[in-house]
This record gives sequence, C-alpha cells and structure tokens, in this order.
Amino acid sequence: VEHFAQIVNRTATMRRLIRAASSISDIGYADTVDVDGALSEAEDALFRVRNTHATRDFVALREVFDQYLEDSATADPNDRSAAPIPTGFTDLDRSLGQLQRGDLFILAARPALGKSTLAMNIARHAAGQGAVAAVFSLEMSREQLAMRLLAAEAEVDSHLLRLRLLGEQAQSKVISAVGALSDLAVYLDDSPLQTVLDMRAKVRRLHTDRRVDLLIVDYLQLISGRENRNENRVQELSEITRQLKAIARDLNVPVIAISQLSRSIEQRQDHHPQLSDLRESGSIEQDADIVAFIHREDRYTSAEQWERTHPTEPYPENLVQLVIAKNRHGPTQTIHLYF
Repeated sequence: VEHFAQIVNRTATMRRLIRAASSISDIGYADTVDVDGALSEAEDALFRVRNTHATRDFVALREVFDQYLEDSATADPNDRSAAPIPTGFTDLDRSLGQLQRGDLFILAARPALGKSTLAMNIARHAAGQGAVAAVFSLEMSREQLAMRLLAAEAEVDSHLLRLRLLGEQAQSKVISAVGALSDLAVYLDDSPLQTVLDMRAKVRRLHTDRRVDLLIVDYLQLISGRENRNENRVQELSEITRQLKAIARDLNVPVIAISQLSRSIEQRQDHHPQLSDLRESGSIEQDADIVAFIHREDRYTSAEQWERTHPTEPYPENLVQLVIAKNRHGPTQTIHLYF
C-alpha cells in the first residue's frame, strides 16, 4: 500500500509543480508595476508545492475537535515539531505556557534597556533545547550579536571582550563558550534594509532546509515598507505586523518582533510603559498575541533618589521588570529578571 501511495503522492506533487509553473508564467506576463508583490506571489506559488497543508476553508466545530482528539491519541512525546518553544526563563514560561507556535510576540522598550539581549538569550536557550532559531538583525551586525551571546555565555565583560583585554582565565572561558555556542542552530541575517517580503523569502528557504522553530526580528521600526505605495509610516507598520503574524501562522513558528517605545514614556512621572507607548503603533498591539515591555527603575532613578523615596527597600540595580501587558492565552502580569 505504501508503495502505491508514494506513487500517487509523487505524481500529485508533480501536478502541483506544473500548476505553479503556469501560475508563475502568468504573473510574469501580467507585467505589473509592483515587482515585490509579483515576486511574493511567485514565491507563494512555489512554496505551496512543498507545503503539504491543504487550503483552509470552513470546517465544522466537530472536525476541529475530532482532529484534536486524534492528535492527542497519536502524539509522540519526542516529536518537537509541534511543541511550544521554551524561553529559558521559568516565570515567563509559566505565564505564557512557553512560546506558542503561530504567535506574534512583541517585545518593546526604550533604547538600551536589554531588548536584543533578552531576545538573543531566548534564542540561545531554545537552540540549546534542540530548536532552530533564525534572527533578522536590522540594527546590529552579526559580529556584534555573536559577541553579545559570547559574553553572556562565558560570563565576561562584553566591553573587555570587544577590546580583547581579557585575562588568561577569562580567555579560557571564552574559548569554552565558543565551543558550546558553535554547535547551536542559530542563524543570523544582518542585512540592514529589508522588507517583510525579503524576510519571508529567506526564512522560507531556511525552513525548507532546516525547519525553523523560532523567528526573531530586531527591530520592527527598521523594516522597510514596500515601494510605490502611497501610505504613511503608521499604515506601513500596520501592514508589516500583519505580515509577520502571517509568517508565524504560515511556518507554524513563534515570531518575536522587537519594537521601540515612543518618547512619551519619558514625560510621565512613573515611566512605566503602556500599550499606547508603542511607537508608530497603528495595529501593533491588536495584531500581537503577546505584548511585553521591559522596565528598569535604575535607569530613571539614582541610588540617592531611591533611598530618599524608598528608605526601607534596596536599590533595584540591574533588576528588570518584564511587564506582560497583553496575553491572548492567559493572565497579564509582571515578571522580575536580572540583567
């Protein structure tokens, strides 16, 4: 039976390939002015040949539950392809139920509060658990990202590491860390000017080769909008977040998109971030499944000021509040981390 089923499957794939080739030919002959859109359509046609998911349409609720019960009965505990992705932070995993596949996770903060570091720590831990992580860094070079990971792994000062001023003991820790990190499936792309269509094409190719489990985009406001479109930046950002959510569902992976916060947070007395602070927000907060903010009290209050206002509490140096402001799957709460 398997032999004949493979013949049917192979010939069906070839028929899909012929249809895709015909569709791509039609797209080319249409000669549209939107080149990026045409390329995206062509890539979609080819990707659907590889992708075995059927076209989505209306289904009865009974069918959804039947599929759930069937999957539960036949689930392989060693199969990681459908399992959520651990972040490596116990309280965060407990709050979110780990990173759910198909979710768009917005991680936002003002500059230099640790957004990229937190995201790379999540990527490092996920890869350590056997996941494949893809990182688009539009702000920092791949060398800078790699050095950050190396400093964290070796537990050495990143400034001294960059200046190559480490002692003999620290240098041996760095060499050991290089060995540990080199085996991880973390892939970096540091192309500075990219559209979501560029990213989708690249991550699909990697997904075909390695099956990506986690995608990180650093950061949202640096993504280029599509050319030849009369839209303002807020509309562009809304379209970008919708496309990132589509990638998450299309590839069945969690997407962590880092975002900047507006300066309005600096004008408030308590400096605590809120959803309206999302810069050029548009529909960022409505498209996201999870929105989390990083807040550090020691960035706004000196030790002397803290002692005057909180005489009985220790100064929160390097203590981070990760504020989960939106969680589609569970409670909103604040998690405490150490930077």
